[in-house]
Amino acid sequence: MRNHILASACLLACVVAVTPASADTFSFSNGNVTNQMAVATRPDSPGGFEIEAGDDFILPNPTRLNSATFIGLMPTGSNLNNVSEVVVEIYRVFPADSDVSRTSGSGLFSTPQVPARLNSPSDVAFASRDSATANQLTFTTSLVTQTFTAANSVQPGGIHPIPGQTTGGNGQVTGQEVSFSVVFTTPIDLPADHYFFVPQVQLDSGAFLWLSSVRPIVAPGTPFSPDLQAWTRDDISPNNLAPDWLRVGTDIVGGATPPTFNLAFTLEGSAVPEPSTWAMILLGFAGLGFAFRQSRRTVRFA
Repeated sequence: MRNHILASACLLACVVAVTPASADTFSFSNGNVTNQMAVATRPDSPGGFEIEAGDDFILPNPTRLNSATFIGLMPTGSNLNNVSEVVVEIYRVFPADSDVSRTSGSGLFSTPQVPARLNSPSDVAFASRDSATANQLTFTTSLVTQTFTAANSVQPGGIHPIPGQTTGGNGQVTGQEVSFSVVFTTPIDLPADHYFFVPQVQLDSGAFLWLSSVRPIVAPGTPFSPDLQAWTRDDISPNNLAPDWLRVGTDIVGGATPPTFNLAFTLEGSAVPEPSTWAMILLGFAGLGFAFRQSRRTVRFA
């Protein structure tokens, strides 16, 4: 009986040793903001069609996301309370969560609307949180710089399917640099995987433009590989791009040597055990309980 107790205790000790503690934290940053690019992103609303922009991150372990920040432009002179809704979506990398039957003969991950889908966000979101829905997301805004100018932009109406996808961008844009701090009232639990972070901001007037960050990522950012470039899409008839996506640099800006962009955001969270790990922990406790019960019965019988 002593051997059973020792075996169960050893199993439990091994599992606990490899299980991330609840205090283990996850932190990710794309680094400092740059003035290279500003990309529109907003949820669907009665006054405007949906626009999405996304940049990627990797979770090496199962993680619970608790909060995020992202930085962009609001129109000059805007009140920081000029925000009616904030949405955060999480996408996996294509072809996950996607209709691969739409691929055409021009390439394995090509479609009739875009040059390529390789390394793009998937067709549909894997998870989302919306400030317009109770107990999902809260946000605050803070002014970073009163006047900030981005050298190029992709603004509402500036996204087109092939063959007209390469516009060079919508040019220079100036506005207030604003930081959005988001708390996931209902945390987002994600398995280890490669994801895209897609924030959307609905302003009472004007458009929010998400600002670029350094690429490749350097300190104080969190380098990782492969670091995919930023993508965008819209959903407006008759030429709505969704469910496909365009690369902001390679497809929209274009040129002989197309630029590539990251977008400015951070994530904070905590490591969570795999379901199989919880099962092993419960099994270890169950084994200990059974062994002790058997031990007590043996003593009383003697």
